[in-house]
Amino acid sequence: MAGSVQDWVKSSVLPNGLAVITLDRPKALNAMNSDMTALYKKYLDEWENDSKVQVVLVESSSPRAFSAGGDVKTMMSQPRHSALALACQVFENEYKLICAIARYKKPYISLMNGVTMGFGIGLSGHGRFRVITEKTVLAMPENGIGLFPDVGFAHIAARGPGNGSLGAYMAMTGARISNPADALYVGLGTHYVPTDKLSSLQEALRSHSLSDNAWEAVEEVLSHHQETPDTDPPLKTLLPAITACFGAHPSVADTIKALKEKELSDDSSEASKFD
Repeated sequence: MAGSVQDWVKSSVLPNGLAVITLDRPKALNAMNSDMTALYKKYLDEWENDSKVQVVLVESSSPRAFSAGGDVKTMMSQPRHSALALACQVFENEYKLICAIARYKKPYISLMNGVTMGFGIGLSGHGRFRVITEKTVLAMPENGIGLFPDVGFAHIAARGPGNGSLGAYMAMTGARISNPADALYVGLGTHYVPTDKLSSLQEALRSHSLSDNAWEAVEEVLSHHQETPDTDPPLKTLLPAITACFGAHPSVADTIKALKEKELSDDSSEASKFD
């Protein structure tokens, strides 16, 4: 695929102190390779100690995806003798970046419009401000094929509703979240902004004064643009059943047994919602 890492991870610093990372690899849904991850972290490291930078905003050039995750296709296309070394480098860069985001000292905003999966959740889920839209699709697809929750998702999941049982449900099933109310409920999003207000939000962040108190300024801009989802979170209704099956104490065998009992129960409509 034509392009370079500088083309795919673009940066700019605006006069009001807003530093912007734009992911611009739309044909790959902004899948992140090791070089992209390293450059992304380089920008964050430089801006954290730059007095001219007050706030960091991460966005996508495409409405289809914030980031679909890691660039597995490129990694798997490598010769077998070099694949292991590349995989080690990929995960090293990935976790260094995630730790930097989690510990970032300045306001960090992710505009999670469109597909936000795998490493896309890693780029956003550990930051302070996580803006979702009605087009946001959240998932850890690797969990659906039996892999462990990557990108620090286990840490995020453990803080979710039901003492982490909802996170365990997502981690063990690879379930997708495409409902804004659910995204806010599980904690993957902090603010819901409809797509028809997204451009206005971006413009406001680019023009608003950030020099006095950047944290308060970001809260003010986001509060002005956010809305309440039209519906209650469906996962909240399902939480008692999810907790019964995926709570902190049952083993995997207990979870499977509980799910089978749900499937065979009279309330088949409830069981079908786990599909």
